[in-house]
Amino acid sequence: MTVKIGLLLFPNVQLLDFVGPFEIFKATRDTETFLIGEDKEAIAASCGLPLQPTVSFDDCPQLDVICVPGGGGVNPLLRDETTLSFIRRQAEGARYVTSVCTGSLLLGAAGLLKDKKATSHWSAVDYLEKFGATYTPGRVVRDGNLITAGGITSGIDFGLVMIAELFGQEEAEAVQLMMEYAPQPPFNSGTPEDAPAAVRTLIEQRIAGSRKIREQIFAEM
Repeated sequence: MTVKIGLLLFPNVQLLDFVGPFEIFKATRDTETFLIGEDKEAIAASCGLPLQPTVSFDDCPQLDVICVPGGGGVNPLLRDETTLSFIRRQAEGARYVTSVCTGSLLLGAAGLLKDKKATSHWSAVDYLEKFGATYTPGRVVRDGNLITAGGITSGIDFGLVMIAELFGQEEAEAVQLMMEYAPQPPFNSGTPEDAPAAVRTLIEQRIAGSRKIREQIFAEM
């Protein structure tokens, strides 16, 4: 039986949030993967790369797995009822409801995180409690059929976890081997706890504008 997996696309989506799991899903047998836009018009990722949805909200089939990535483009969607309604509709019939990075905030805005354990990008985990969720550290966090991944590169880990859940560990390991996913980062600064204070301050300054906008949105919700 073919498993239908859909990844939401929107302007300013974080490219690696969905490309990581997308590559894994496409490399796995018996999957059909959809890139979902509100319509089929091309959009631009946060890095400017043009992206082409393969289905729209209206013609997207019922998915077995819905995945919501994150990025700066999440902010305006927190109050976009068209997008939130689509997520809710798909979540009702999906076997798994999932997110990568700040995509979990959209799940929260859609009312899908209440009384659930969840994670997000480290710069956004404090917002999870506003949706009734309990922040739980981890690259991938599961609570029932809800699976949320941490920031950006965690999407690769999430993709492999998802394939193991759907098809077993051997298939996930086969995909991992094919992708030669054996990370050995050159620097130990991949988490706020490990990064030097000056590096964390640098990144906090760079994302301050997006966070300010998000705080204004939450204050009005």
